[in-house]
Amino acid sequence: MKKNQKIFPGIILIGFGLYFYLQQADIVIFKEIYTWPTLLIIVGVAFLGQGYWAQEYEAILPGVILVGFGLHFHVVNKLAIWPDHIGTFILIIALGFLLRYQKTGNGLFQGLLFLLLSILLLFYDKVISWFGILENKVDVAWNLWPVLLIIIGIYLIFIKRK
Repeated sequence: MKKNQKIFPGIILIGFGLYFYLQQADIVIFKEIYTWPTLLIIVGVAFLGQGYWAQEYEAILPGVILVGFGLHFHVVNKLAIWPDHIGTFILIIALGFLLRYQKTGNGLFQGLLFLLLSILLLFYDKVISWFGILENKVDVAWNLWPVLLIIIGIYLIFIKRK
């Protein structure tokens, strides 16, 4: 087995081993990490290790998504400033695409698209207030944005072929 192929399972085994050892040791300060989001983080860290250490950069995207979702579920009810919103998940996905783009040169469009969508979702109230008197027309457009996403998706899949 190549060295590169040992990174992912090695990190998984170390992470899960530590998780279950600490759980069995019943150490009080670690009580809050014995949850499924911690397992997401461990698997995500393994993907990130595979992506960066083994230079298999395609593993960066799932790594960022899993670590990000795991962290989100850990802190969402503990930090008042942390948004509990679908825009947070889309922002994490955007970060994954942008970090992968940094190493591969692929995924900039997707990263920027998800970033824009997450900003619109997270700051919807502020964006609407910027439009001021156009609020009624913007509200109608806002109700139709899922249709716009569908149209763009169809265009990308069926019309714009390389």
